[in-house]
Amino acid sequence: MMRKAILTFAALAAALALRASGLDSVLASVERNNLGLQALRKDNEAAMIEVRGGNAPGDPSVEYSPFFRSGADGVASSELVVSQGFDFPTLYAARRKSARLRQAALDRQYEVERRGVMLAAAGLCLDFVSLQKKKALAAERLAAAEGLLAVLDRRLGEGDATAMEVNKVKMDCMATRAEAAMAEADLQATVKALEALNGNKPLALAALAYPKVEPMAGGELLRVAVGRSRDVAAAAAGVAAAEQDAKVERQGWIPKIEVGYRRNTDMTEASHGFLVGASFPLFSNRSRVKAARAQRESAELRLKEAEAQAEADAARLVAEAEQLRLAVEAYDTALLRRSLGLLRKAVEGGEMSVADYYAEAGAIYQSLQSQIDAERLYYGKLAELYKDWL
Repeated sequence: MMRKAILTFAALAAALALRASGLDSVLASVERNNLGLQALRKDNEAAMIEVRGGNAPGDPSVEYSPFFRSGADGVASSELVVSQGFDFPTLYAARRKSARLRQAALDRQYEVERRGVMLAAAGLCLDFVSLQKKKALAAERLAAAEGLLAVLDRRLGEGDATAMEVNKVKMDCMATRAEAAMAEADLQATVKALEALNGNKPLALAALAYPKVEPMAGGELLRVAVGRSRDVAAAAAGVAAAEQDAKVERQGWIPKIEVGYRRNTDMTEASHGFLVGASFPLFSNRSRVKAARAQRESAELRLKEAEAQAEADAARLVAEAEQLRLAVEAYDTALLRRSLGLLRKAVEGGEMSVADYYAEAGAIYQSLQSQIDAERLYYGKLAELYKDWL
């Protein structure tokens, strides 16, 4: 009960964070419109129709044999046989259960494939947010450079600045405009990539922001991650389906029943009768039973592998996310921006040279850029960590 409560709370927290960030509406649209997922749903539908069709009775057969005799005109006698074969009733019930479990396995595998698409879309959404921040930083830096350029142009006319200082600021303006243009190009490429995942349909991205989801305590998160893992769920469904398939094959020794109607004619006389028979699969079923047993053992091994991998991945991602969180929190962005303001006032007031300003301001802008990059990496790790909640 406690484990279920932890899973429920974690899923609720992740869902609320996604809603607050605008990611949920984007991911819902991608799931609805993604062509690959649509094709996979149709593939699963076709597979289940085929599975259910395999549990239907065989087709009836009709045989007619005319016989000819010397001295008789036309058909001297004939035989008509209409027959229908059936499996033993318990075998149909076992196959119905096998079909239900196979449907569950296909559904779990679809969830794994869906998660991959959702994680790719979430990553692009995080890229969009990060690029918006880079674009805003470039715009901020350009505004500061243009403001400084206006001051130096005025001071150049008054003889208080040099042409070299003015040219340095102009070159900074050019570099910052190029940086802003590159960020815009990357932003548009990200939007196009997201729309491609969305079936080439437009998306509303203006409200996107980073989700405020923090990783839980290590031991608790490991349990939750394994319990929530779609890979583990898919592997477990595969084990259940393989076990039932093995049970079906073990019943393959039961004789198949055949019933029918027979009509024999001889000249003008006809006789009628029933056909009852059975076939005994003494040899053909052995290899199928062995194959089903091997398939079940393979599914059990895959389940163990999925559980081990889920635990290892969660442990790795928890450690990486924690280090990245510390890296993000190490940046005091408020202090960095206050320092930029003081530097601009100093250079505009003639208390600092342009060269010294750019030496100091360049380091600060690099720190702000590094903070944006670290933040993107951090939320990328969180997305991987909570991928089974997407």
